[in-house]
Amino acid sequence: MNTEDIRLVAVTRANRALVAALELAPEQRDFVAGNSESLEEAETDEDARPRAIMAGTRVVGFLMYDASDNEALVYRFMIDRAHQGKGYGKAALRALLDEIGNLGHIREVSICYEPENEAARHLYRGAGFVEQGIDEDGEMIAVLPMVDR
Repeated sequence: MNTEDIRLVAVTRANRALVAALELAPEQRDFVAGNSESLEEAETDEDARPRAIMAGTRVVGFLMYDASDNEALVYRFMIDRAHQGKGYGKAALRALLDEIGNLGHIREVSICYEPENEAARHLYRGAGFVEQGIDEDGEMIAVLPMVDR
């Protein structure tokens, strides 16, 4: 599968079970909330924008963000364990930044991740995010200005 085939689609009744069934590797499970939990959260949070990450016709990941103000906050981002290491995370992050940029009002994107999650740190740093420090929940906050995009 070519990483150019990666796209984001809204989570719907038709793909919800596929998103919920995605799994992280056992050593990653403490890094990201479960997708079922995130989808339940999205039902009560009108600002949440849950997206299935598609590679062709296959659901390979999940992300969720909020873009209700001038800042977008990405608070879920995962690629299924069977699809990691194929460049899908990087391609999905590009697609997400394009989607956020197309909203037209976002000046910066912030993302939170566990400080021990070196794969996330590497991915986000490679996209230009700059670490700002640890938040009150013990997660690293990294920020990307959208003016450069």
